[in-house]
Amino acid sequence: MQQTTQTTSEYVEFWNDTLADKFDRFQDILMNGLSYHSRIPLTRLDIEPGSRILDVGCGWGDTAIELARRTGPRGEVLGLDCVAQFLEDAQRRAAEADVDNVRFIAADVERYPFEPEFDLCFSRFGMMFFEHPVVAMRNVHKALKPGGELMFIVWRDIEDNPWLGLPKQVVLDFLPPPGEDARTCGPGPFSMANPEVVTQQLEIAGFENIAFERNDGPVEVGDSVENAMRFQLALGPAGEVFREAGEEAERQRPQIEEALRQALAPFEQDGKIVMGSSSWTITARKPEG
Repeated sequence: MQQTTQTTSEYVEFWNDTLADKFDRFQDILMNGLSYHSRIPLTRLDIEPGSRILDVGCGWGDTAIELARRTGPRGEVLGLDCVAQFLEDAQRRAAEADVDNVRFIAADVERYPFEPEFDLCFSRFGMMFFEHPVVAMRNVHKALKPGGELMFIVWRDIEDNPWLGLPKQVVLDFLPPPGEDARTCGPGPFSMANPEVVTQQLEIAGFENIAFERNDGPVEVGDSVENAMRFQLALGPAGEVFREAGEEAERQRPQIEEALRQALAPFEQDGKIVMGSSSWTITARKPEG
């Protein structure tokens, strides 16, 4: 795995020093439980054998490896993520799968020195966290060949994602919302929920043929009520409220945990917690010539 020596933002530092271990702890939920939202778009993606593909925010490498299989031995996939810790797993997973046409680089996509060499850029839940979305989109635009395609997946509004909205509301019954000085992972999971805003960002970055497709479906957010409760207190909107409340959150932990258990229990199906979710699959293209 290659690691760049670029200057990084406070968001990138926060991912590496605070969130990486928490994400690793719940890797199965984040990579497999939420996979519905990448599985459906990927099946519809027409990949020409031999394509060069960029996977932005590739995490533990599962989508990069799938894309590498789809493009075949004459093609190549580059997976970028700002968290080097995730990419150690990605490399191991690629080696175990005997997929050798994928490589991984730990880098900030906003600052990476791309050349126009990719036919496709794909991103599953990576674009929402850019500190400067238009800057990042311009850099992705730079990475694509003329006529190259961009496909990325983002969450729709929190109201359309009860798997995140319901736990947040439960925790807010006990704790205050985070203040303006809260450390965060970036603009947040719902920062690209508004099609008008994202369309404007993409147009400013130079893209055309912009389209949005809604994708509603189930996500598995724990293999038990207990696991789902711990996941919500570690990550996402509920986890942010809990983390930022500090000592007060710890003081009320028993009551908060019990309230979350009660809120999540009705969603149990065959031992797993299954809840509703909604995303956008957004596509755009770099103009020819």
